[in-house]
This record gives sequence, C-alpha cells and structure tokens, in this order.
Amino acid sequence: MRTLVIGGSVFLGRAIVEEALRRGHEVTTFNRGRSGVDLPGVETVRGDREVAGDLARLAEGREWDVVVDVCGFVPRVVGESVRALNGKAATYAFISSISACSAFPAEVSDESSPRFECAGDAGPGDGDYGTLKAGCERAVEEGFDGNVLVVEPGLILGPRENVGRLPWWLTRVARGGRVLAPGGPDVAMQVIDARDIAAFTLTQAEAGVNDRFFTGGVRGNVTYGALLAECRAVTGSDAEFVWVKDRFLLDRDVAPWNELPLWAPETPDFAGVWLSSSAKAHAAGLRCRPVAETVRDTWAWLRDVPVAERSFGRHGIDPEKEAALLAEWG
Repeated sequence: MRTLVIGGSVFLGRAIVEEALRRGHEVTTFNRGRSGVDLPGVETVRGDREVAGDLARLAEGREWDVVVDVCGFVPRVVGESVRALNGKAATYAFISSISACSAFPAEVSDESSPRFECAGDAGPGDGDYGTLKAGCERAVEEGFDGNVLVVEPGLILGPRENVGRLPWWLTRVARGGRVLAPGGPDVAMQVIDARDIAAFTLTQAEAGVNDRFFTGGVRGNVTYGALLAECRAVTGSDAEFVWVKDRFLLDRDVAPWNELPLWAPETPDFAGVWLSSSAKAHAAGLRCRPVAETVRDTWAWLRDVPVAERSFGRHGIDPEKEAALLAEWG
C-alpha cells in the first residue's frame, strides 16, 4: 500500500509512519523538516503545505492509496492540500480532534454530536483550535472526491509526546518529594496511546472506509491516582502525592489542564471530559493497550532526553508556586 503522511516526524504522525512501515507500506512524508527527523525507509519530500508550488511538486508524478493528514489546523490550508491531492489517492484520512465538538468538554460527545460552525475556507484568525478543526473536517469532506476518513482523538499519550502532559508528570514525579496532585485519586479518566490510534487509522484506510470515528480510548481505563502511581513506579521515585481539592486550587487561580496536566476539575465546564464514547471505533476494531504500558514506554523514551531539552509547551506548574500551595494546604 502506498501511503502519504503530511507531517510524519513527531508524536502521532511518527507513530503512523512507524506503523505503516511495519505493515510494509511504501511511505512518503511531506513536511518542512523542522519539527523532527523522518524515519529511515520513507521517501521524504520537503515542502511547506502553505506554498502552492510545494504542493504541486509533491503531487507531480506521484499517486498513493491513502493520504494521512496529521498536521491540519487551518481550514483554508487543509483545503489547498485537498485540492492539490484530489485524484491522487483513493482515501484522505484527516486527523481531527474531539475538540471539534461544540459541547465538549462540558457534555458527553460522540460522532453524532454537533460540530462548531466553521467554513471550510476559514483562515487562522477565524476561531480557536476546536472551531478550526471542525472547519478542517469540512474542507476535506467538501473537497475530496474519494473516501474521507475523519479520526477524532481524545487525550493522546505515548512515547515522543510533544504536547508535554505525561512527560511533565514523569519528570516531576521523578524529582520526588511532596507532589501536588489535583482533585482526587479516584477520578476515572479516558486516555489513549498514539500507537493505537495509528494502527486503527491505517486499518480503516486499508479497508477504504468512508466514515468518522471518535478514538478516545476506553472509559475509565485509568484513574488519576493509578496514573501517577505508575509514574512513581517506573521512575523509581520516592514521590509523596498530596491530593488537593479542586476548589482550593481554583480559588487560587491554578489553571486546569495546563498548570497541572490532565487535571479537569469536577465542575460543569468539564463534566464530559472523560466520558466521550469510542464505542463505534471499538466495534470497528480499535484496540487499546494498558495505560501502564504507555507510561512505561514513555518513560523509556523520555529518560534518554536530557532534562534541559525536555519541552512541555504550556504545561506544568512553577515549582515555587507548587511549594507555596503545598505549604498552605498543609
């Protein structure tokens, strides 16, 4: 099978390339070469998807069975890629997000939930991340003449995570001592490994599926307490988790999701964050590995990354702020 991956050098994109190569696909990657290193064994085409000439050069003389678009964030840009590649592949698989659903995370969501209103030719200033993802989906659905596969992941973890959620927790827990843990240890979560999304996406693409799927993982596949305990186990840390109530943290302007990664306080705004339904994807063959395996493999990768080079994006609380909160909590 001939597979084009737009992106393909970091996190989920790299996982898709790895899985495609494992399956014996002939893989082409198209990216600028700035975010990561392409895997050996792929045909690498350097270019910028926002440059018409680069897209034309990519399409010239090439055809694929499937295009997997991992890094589409602006509808207008995605639409240009779709037009350039229309007729060059049988299937266009677009990696979207559960955030394209307008009621998420306040309400339980699935494939039938309403999406944000966003035109397929919207520009970068026409909405936030979720709104623009909804517009990107429309750009593909309206512009591609073959099969359109839309994959909407939930919270993705795994080796080479460049978002910084699990890597931050692993790094913080590895330092040991008293660790501020938000909410409660019994909060049930729903996470998924990037490698499992990669396998599911390619299986659907190989079958020529024309559909959309939530890929959020298994409801309640880990609790917050179990996740942090697994971080402590794999790092060999002496960390002591101090569970601090949601209201205490919110009253002191601690930012959910970012300052304490994966923290979704039990408030109406986050009522559906861990409850999306991936039943349709599971019925179609989605298989999810144990979360403990994801934590273990992420630490195995991360411990080879020098601490000074670890990037957590916007994630992670300032150590002095954490210490002050712990002291006040008692």
